[in-house]
Amino acid sequence: MSKTKCEWALGHFEAYEQYHDEEWGVPTHNDQLHFEFLILESAQAGLSWSTVLKKREGYRTAFANFDVTKVAKFSEEDVQSLISNPGIIRNQQKIRAAVNNAIQFLEVQKEFGSFSNYIWSFVKNETIIGHWPTKDQVPATSLESDALSNDLKKRGFKFVGSTIIYAHMQATGLVNDHTTDCYRYKELLS
Repeated sequence: MSKTKCEWALGHFEAYEQYHDEEWGVPTHNDQLHFEFLILESAQAGLSWSTVLKKREGYRTAFANFDVTKVAKFSEEDVQSLISNPGIIRNQQKIRAAVNNAIQFLEVQKEFGSFSNYIWSFVKNETIIGHWPTKDQVPATSLESDALSNDLKKRGFKFVGSTIIYAHMQATGLVNDHTTDCYRYKELLS
């Protein structure tokens, strides 16, 4: 018997459904994972998540397995190499933003002890539970993503608009936006 899933997760390739089933919405306090999703969600701007997901391994290789300390030290030569790398989305602004954001990420870690401490403070250290019967009811932003986005921008982060940040919050479990009929919705409540 198949399990009911969020409508957005259906009809794609296997890794897409696996992402829904195993990762999306799982609360994480792992800074490396937060950095990974910050890069991937920023890369998605104006594109589909499936495009980004298909290039995830390419990103993993190109961005030193999402080691923020290494990415923060990327040189102009490294940036030019990334711009010509077919394994990632070759948008110069997004690539430069990723390197810039690594530098800012390290600053946040210094100030708050971890990026996780910082980001979770915007949801009072507790997952916000959406109660959405259909995907059409799931919002693209929230008051929390607006506040976090604005704070990140003040700290010098790039490609961190409220929609991108809300997607990051969904991906990393700060928000549970699985639809109420999805089997993962209930699993993530426990």
